[in-house]
Amino acid sequence: MIDARKEETKSAGASSENTMNRALKTRHLSMIAIGGSIGTGLFVASGSAISTAGPGGALLAYAAIGLMVFFLMTSLGEMATFLPVSGSFSTYATRFVDPAMGFAMGWNYWFNWAITLAVDISTSALIMNFWFPDVPGWIFSSVFMVILFLLNALSVKSFGEAEYWFSIIKVITVLVFLVVGILTIVGIIGGHHDGLTNFTIGDAPFVGGMPSILAVFVVAGFSFQGTELIGITAGESETPEESIPKAIKQVFWRILLFYILAIFVISAIIPYTSPNLLGSGAGDVAISPFTLVFKRAGLAAAAGVMNAVILTSVLSAGNSGMYAGTRMLWAMAKNGQAPKIFGLINDRGIPIFALMLTTFVGTLAFASSIFGTHIYLFLVAASGLTGFIAWIGIALTHYRFRRAFIKQGHDLSELKYKAKWFPFGPLLALFLCILVIVGQDIQAFKDFNWQAIGITYMSVPLFIILFSYYKIKFKTKLIPLEEVDLSRHKE
Repeated sequence: MIDARKEETKSAGASSENTMNRALKTRHLSMIAIGGSIGTGLFVASGSAISTAGPGGALLAYAAIGLMVFFLMTSLGEMATFLPVSGSFSTYATRFVDPAMGFAMGWNYWFNWAITLAVDISTSALIMNFWFPDVPGWIFSSVFMVILFLLNALSVKSFGEAEYWFSIIKVITVLVFLVVGILTIVGIIGGHHDGLTNFTIGDAPFVGGMPSILAVFVVAGFSFQGTELIGITAGESETPEESIPKAIKQVFWRILLFYILAIFVISAIIPYTSPNLLGSGAGDVAISPFTLVFKRAGLAAAAGVMNAVILTSVLSAGNSGMYAGTRMLWAMAKNGQAPKIFGLINDRGIPIFALMLTTFVGTLAFASSIFGTHIYLFLVAASGLTGFIAWIGIALTHYRFRRAFIKQGHDLSELKYKAKWFPFGPLLALFLCILVIVGQDIQAFKDFNWQAIGITYMSVPLFIILFSYYKIKFKTKLIPLEEVDLSRHKE
């Protein structure tokens, strides 16, 4: 029986049954990595971050979380170039830590993306309402769901091309925004020359002290969710040992340019006291900080343009979510952690049954948003912290992988790509992820509001339940470092 690793390492041209097609090129992976870090978190939620912690607090929080994400991506990059598989951190946790951890991470991550798919589809309808207020939202949501399904069902290349162009649109928007913003700050356009006075008004640059900065940590953390997708695409990359390091190395500069510089521009032009910065949902396009800056520069059509850009961001997130959920479910099936039917692949190299289940669950979750609001909110809450749990898993898994690699007598020169600043990187990421999770709802702990605590932190007990179920049923244990499976091709 051909195993998962052998199936994944066949060439891009292969199309036999149960064979993944390595059709994602370096340009696809680079833009997927860029797209994963640019979305509504930057276009919309950055405004509420500045309002909450002031310009200095927002910059500090985004820089800290950005540094954490950089270290996480280098950790993931080291493992992904060593073992490029679609199961990514779920497979790594199974092999390097404990199969129970891999099981819990995989199912938790799949569930998160299936629910997030429903959120993105619902959000797309809200955005379309900007232009077509009289058309029922479910019509747009249904059309977009079909489009995303077809993009993922045709071929992995169609998914990659869609993400490539979605990301191009977002990158161009940010670059234009930065140019317009800087020209506005220095007074060349817009008729104002405020310079950096908004950094010193009121309590700026730091507002509310550490509690406010911690609150923005949460916003920033959600903004960067999805960057770990680069590890999942490794299983279908033409040249993972070349394209993954290239994409990972760009993370730091993307964060610096797209987030730090963008927040600096917004803070310089719009004072943190502006009530318009409080909009934090994709439906608040008219008061997106990007829209506010464009309008300040005299670009009257800014709201319509930003609405279109935010729509591409939401569709990009939905496209990525459908892909990530499908590949994670396929990988778990190949590892014996999900029903075998989800491990089957059609002649186009698509895990079609895994794709169908992911789409079906996402559709059900979307339907619940129409017919059962309480169920929908419950599902969204249950998936809320899954991204941070996945990041904790990446940090722990890489720490164990590197220690096992050295313990078994290997030399670091054998690695095609080496993570920076080990073990500081994964340990810092671990600490900040735990800090962000705990800081989700500090007020609920202060008020002893157990209902709010239960809703906010629901993802954590769900992970523990999955982990405990697998561990008890299969009596798994923490794998000793000398027994960790470091074979490149698992026979």
